[in-house]
Amino acid sequence: MDTRKLPRQYTVLAPDGSEIRELVAVEGGSMVHCTLPPGAISMAVKHLTVEEVWYVTQGRGQVWRKNEGTASVVDVEPGLSLSIETGTHFQFRNTGDNDLCLIIVTIPPWPGEQEAVRVEDFWK
Repeated sequence: MDTRKLPRQYTVLAPDGSEIRELVAVEGGSMVHCTLPPGAISMAVKHLTVEEVWYVTQGRGQVWRKNEGTASVVDVEPGLSLSIETGTHFQFRNTGDNDLCLIIVTIPPWPGEQEAVRVEDFWK
């Protein structure tokens, strides 16, 4: 059993440039808190073996996803959830005045930074 409080400082800078605060993990998945500061744009990446589910807790932004020829941009705000399936190209940006914060569950647990492969940016 593991119990953790949200750390004040980020644990790691993600391969896409977002601030990650590690939370709890189990054999089947891991959970983190992700922050993207105002005006910031992540780098576009795809995951090789994991899928993720995201839940927006604070801020406003946009998420671009492209999978098998289908692409979309969705506006995100608190209360919205979305999925990032294995192999999906994605990028996100903060369009608000406050931090964009997400809870991200990764299935299976995040294996390391080699998991995120750089792809062509949607936003420069």
